[in-house]
Amino acid sequence: NGAGKTTLLKMLAGQIAPTRGTVTRPVSAAMLDQDMALLHPDETVLDAWMRLNPGASRNEAQASLARFLFRNVTAQKPIGVLSGGERLRAALACVIGVQPPQLLILDEPTNHLDLDSIRAVEAALTGYDGALVVVSHDADFLEAVGITRTLDLGQPQPTTSP
Repeated sequence: NGAGKTTLLKMLAGQIAPTRGTVTRPVSAAMLDQDMALLHPDETVLDAWMRLNPGASRNEAQASLARFLFRNVTAQKPIGVLSGGERLRAALACVIGVQPPQLLILDEPTNHLDLDSIRAVEAALTGYDGALVVVSHDADFLEAVGITRTLDLGQPQPTTSP
């Protein structure tokens, strides 16, 4: 904690600029933060998918959501009542949508998930055909989704006052 992982991810996603140097990301990207902030608690899963995939048909939405286990009435659930695992699956369904980004950035995706939810997320990500950048302390999850390279940011240095 405090090593700058989330800041690095936000720079990779283009959400913040570096204080020095440049970040070049020549591909489309989507970032899922720990809170799944791209989802609004008062909208349904289907409404969120339609908002984040403008121009897509309702049939495309239903087919996409079904791949993430949101079929029929479960796609009508408000985001605010979803469990952590359901919220993550909904966010993944929404960002992968019709035109998946070439880069998917995930910040601690397995935090607060039970084993069944982790397995569902692993299954969804193993079917994703793009690059992943994942911050996670869960080595089993990283292996399951095919992460082959790691970057260790180390421990933050304590600050001292003179």
